[in-house]
Amino acid sequence: MNHFSATPSVPVLALGDILLVTLQGELHDSLAEQLQHDITERIVGAETLVRGVVIDISGVDMVDSFLGRVLAEIAAGARLMAAHTVLAGMRPAVAITLVELGLTLPGLLTALDVERAVDLLGQLSQPVPRVREEGS
Repeated sequence: MNHFSATPSVPVLALGDILLVTLQGELHDSLAEQLQHDITERIVGAETLVRGVVIDISGVDMVDSFLGRVLAEIAAGARLMAAHTVLAGMRPAVAITLVELGLTLPGLLTALDVERAVDLLGQLSQPVPRVREEGS
């Protein structure tokens, strides 16, 4: 089997109970959808509770309406699984574009950089231990 995937993916790194995703350049629609799937799978499959997801977009020059919707859906999915999502490193031009498009990105918290995003997650309520039902 070839080690190179036909569909590239964005790495999702675990930093304790936080997942970190760093976006670089243009994120094509299929890659954005794959990222949404990968983050959800990582939250569900984690041995310990994932308290938060930090998505670093400092390397992104443009966020279109599709990517904005995917980011909001990532936040909504994470929230359903008791995790907060913080968008970090938004460039001023990206913020202006989002406002011009009328995108509010519900459920997403924002921070100026990754360090502040991690600090913000640390200030939020403490996670509730994951309980696994057995037998019933």
